[in-house]
Amino acid sequence: MLSLEESLKILRETNALLEGHFILSSGLHSPKYIQCAQLMSKPELASKICSSLSEKIQDEFTEFDLILSPAMGGILVGFEIGRLLKKETIFAERVNGEFKLRRDFSIKNNQKVLIIEDVITTGKSSLECEKLVLANKGIIVGYACIIDRSNGKSSIKNKIVSQIKLDIPTYSEKDIPDDLSAIKAVKPGSRNL
Repeated sequence: MLSLEESLKILRETNALLEGHFILSSGLHSPKYIQCAQLMSKPELASKICSSLSEKIQDEFTEFDLILSPAMGGILVGFEIGRLLKKETIFAERVNGEFKLRRDFSIKNNQKVLIIEDVITTGKSSLECEKLVLANKGIIVGYACIIDRSNGKSSIKNKIVSQIKLDIPTYSEKDIPDDLSAIKAVKPGSRNL
């Protein structure tokens, strides 16, 4: 398993850890942004992170049938973890702003589902996936992600298994510190297009 230091080194090498003023897909502001697409664009380094995460998942979740990831960010991570753990992997995608299962993907009655994302901040995408699982009478076994930056503030009640936990501050529009306000804000997330 990779250490925190080794994992952070890979994030920096791949330009996946950015600094500036970012408006997250949740609407919160942050001085750092994790762009896992940059990590996943370097398969050799991404596989090291995913391999380490898959070991943590195996330690925590001994039995599950299916991986569900939210599009876009979770698709590659879910695929790689599914490949490593030999699990079927599907993804949810937004249709008129709401996650749906398309492409003949399905969740069977009582199927045990692990939800995997790239980054969890508020947990919004994961919780939207949870609704899909429950609506299809599946069972949530837990959540996993490359980076958990929720700092205990997500609405996810189950345990989150992550490769890296980062305590990166986030601010509402009215609470942005002066030094962050002085930097032009950018919206890098996929929901901010």
